[in-house]
Amino acid sequence: MSERVANMMTRGLVTVSPDATLLDAQRLFALHRFHHLPVVEGDALVGVLSDRDILRALSPFLDTLAERTQDLDTMRRHVHAVMSRKLVTVDTEAEVATAAQLMLTHRVSCLPVLQRGKLVGILTTRDMLRRVVGGGSSTVRAARLP
Repeated sequence: MSERVANMMTRGLVTVSPDATLLDAQRLFALHRFHHLPVVEGDALVGVLSDRDILRALSPFLDTLAERTQDLDTMRRHVHAVMSRKLVTVDTEAEVATAAQLMLTHRVSCLPVLQRGKLVGILTTRDMLRRVVGGGSSTVRAARLP
């Protein structure tokens, strides 16, 4: 029998609200050392923010001698302005091979994991690689940024 997503996903989630700033999200990425944040409004998953989304949104002059006030303002933008809204999700009972195929087809490196329509975890390419090399599953301290 094939392995299920539920056995490989990261269960403890750190999430962010759509109204959080990019600076808030960047701090979470640095603190927890991961690359994807599910964006939730109430109990609903509304997007995914990656560290690459933030990098694309930032001014190239940030933290340089040429930095200006408007460059700093990019960090005050809200998550909803740059998050991915086209969600590709997977169910906890799906086979890992199915999840991997979804990632390849949709060119994404993470899949929010749903159980009965509720967000319960996240599956990343890193989770899959960790399992392949024998590192077990990942758990992250649960947190939510308003």
